[in-house]
Amino acid sequence: MGWAILIGGSFMLFVDIPSMIIVFGGTICTMFIKHTMQEVFGSVGIFMKAILNEPKNPEEYATHLINLANLARKDGILSLEKIKVDDSFLQLAINLCVDGADPAFVEEMLNKEVSYLNERHSNWIAIYEGIAEAAPAFGMIGTLIGLVQMLADMSDPAKIGPAMAVALITTFYGAFLANLVAIPIAVKLKAYSQKEQVVRQMVIDGMVGIQKGINPRMLQHALRAAVPPIQRNFD
Repeated sequence: MGWAILIGGSFMLFVDIPSMIIVFGGTICTMFIKHTMQEVFGSVGIFMKAILNEPKNPEEYATHLINLANLARKDGILSLEKIKVDDSFLQLAINLCVDGADPAFVEEMLNKEVSYLNERHSNWIAIYEGIAEAAPAFGMIGTLIGLVQMLADMSDPAKIGPAMAVALITTFYGAFLANLVAIPIAVKLKAYSQKEQVVRQMVIDGMVGIQKGINPRMLQHALRAAVPPIQRNFD
């Protein structure tokens, strides 16, 4: 996109501070009205995570769960007490099993955690979907403001062209913010959320299966269903 702008002329032709204030400022204000301040500020960190972080690998979790199943079958479920993992959800599942909680209770507690996770993810996705909706609208508002100002002073034909360019640049800003930032991030967050749910369901199935004493090989076959075929390199 940058090259396309430069080929068509000076980059400064696409820089207009009032238009930026209308589009970016208006969109941000809308987000503060629709969401809490904590959610809006938190969305910045979510943006960085969506750009930099890799989604969790189901194959790694399946392998880890199978290893836990083998350990529990060999030394008893209390042997899992010494296991410490970085994933807080998996650690919670291990702790519940080690503490001797009923399998139904373990499954209920973990499903509640998944439900809370889905709610948080939905809030972050809603913020970026809101940006995708608001930015083009404010771009159009800025364009209308520019057109009104232009039509109010038609006495000098030489000013009409530059005034029209400034009026249209707000539409460009709105389309840019929506299609190059907000929509891709929202789509990526949805994909990450789906993968996270798959991994967490694997943890639930795996740990409940371990607690019920299911044979590790049978558990392995059950967990394979959640792993994409190209990643199934554990046996």
